[in-house]
Amino acid sequence: MKISIAEGNKDTTSFSIPTTTRSTTINRGNLSTIHHTQASPYLNRVLREQSIADNSVVECVRLTGNRIIMATADRVWVRSSVDDNNFLSRSPTGNTKSVEITKKLLDTAIILGKRAASVERQLPALNLTNWIWSLISQYHLTHPTPQLMREAARRFKAQSRKQLVEWANEKAIEETGHDKLALLDIKSLGYEAQALVNTFMPSSAKVLVDYFIRSVQTTDPIKAVGYAYTLERIALAVKEKHIRAIEAIIPSGINATRCLRVHSSIGSDVEHVEEALEMIAQLSSAERNLISLACYETAKLYFSTRKDNYLSTTELKHKLQPFKH
Repeated sequence: MKISIAEGNKDTTSFSIPTTTRSTTINRGNLSTIHHTQASPYLNRVLREQSIADNSVVECVRLTGNRIIMATADRVWVRSSVDDNNFLSRSPTGNTKSVEITKKLLDTAIILGKRAASVERQLPALNLTNWIWSLISQYHLTHPTPQLMREAARRFKAQSRKQLVEWANEKAIEETGHDKLALLDIKSLGYEAQALVNTFMPSSAKVLVDYFIRSVQTTDPIKAVGYAYTLERIALAVKEKHIRAIEAIIPSGINATRCLRVHSSIGSDVEHVEEALEMIAQLSSAERNLISLACYETAKLYFSTRKDNYLSTTELKHKLQPFKH
């Protein structure tokens, strides 16, 4: 479950991509729990066409439909395939293996996925009941990761893709036990944690987990890389001040933000994102294109909100009450 957090009249967090001319900013939050529904007012003016320096190499990825992302070391463009030939003819293209260019391609795909998301209602305001429901989502988003990453590693190994085998096995190790953090958070708030997560799976978590499963259980599980990168990249938008805002509505003396802290800008996801970018930059252009597409698709699912996805606080309290200690 995603919930909105505000500090006075300020928006929650900032997810940005630096360019030469300005930063592209979207107000967003944690991968499984927080985001604000309003897009930045500057979003429609971002990624404008710029001239390409003579010595720049352009790298491209194609998303759904006719949309193409192109990037150099210091700029990003989003183009339509109907006019990309003339644009590309101005500069050489290729697989640059640049970490900075890879970051721009993937992060722009995430922004475009956010823009394509279906937002049917505003997110519920932060309160303790919604936070417990959010912790249930955090459990379901973390619980299947080690097993699915081990499966992805086996599939990559069968195709002799050593870099991806090492990455997937490492992810399986890194993410082991994170589901238990969510359970501890729920238990700390006075609920039968395992029974609660066995009974409920919020739809916002289910749609992401289903995508993850489909990405792994296929001939080429490369989209699992984009899925993981997207959720960890979004998690970096969660700062200490946002964690403190949640802790302010939790009863004094109770620690119920263990899982969130790990998946935030003060947790392990900072290093994970850097390592993922270094690995992805060394892959082929075709693999990077599929990863970018997965970033777009995952972000679109993550930022979408349906009218029937969220129960009222009263309804949630009624569902949670039988599991209260």
